[in-house]
Amino acid sequence: MRLYAESGVSWGAIAWGPVFALVGALAELVTGGPVHVVGWLLVGVGLCVITMPWVYARRRFLSLEVTTEQLRQGREKVPAAEIASVTDVGAPVGARVLGGGWSVPRKYDSLPVRLADDTVALAWAKDIEALRDALDRLVRATPREA
Repeated sequence: MRLYAESGVSWGAIAWGPVFALVGALAELVTGGPVHVVGWLLVGVGLCVITMPWVYARRRFLSLEVTTEQLRQGREKVPAAEIASVTDVGAPVGARVLGGGWSVPRKYDSLPVRLADDTVALAWAKDIEALRDALDRLVRATPREA
């Protein structure tokens, strides 16, 4: 069961290019000049094509999901049993960032997470409070060895 998720970006971002082209064509139509339909079609398709890899990459590397089984940050998966705590955990210098990056992605906030082996890793999200709440529920619901 999914407790929390962020997609990185919506597939709707691919529509930005065609919308821009439509606005450009409408501006030409309103101003009374010639409307370059083929040119605007090429612009719309071109912007759509170059946006697709960007959307794919953001959805692959900047998405996160907390389920009852695991935390997934980008390409990295951390089983629920390996997450020990998310409350009162300090972030030591040089803490590993979950997801495989060198640092927390830009415009994302970090959340120190204590793992079962007593190391601290940095989870990240746009809505850090929602991530903390989901991980806290996950930690409380996961059975621990005595």
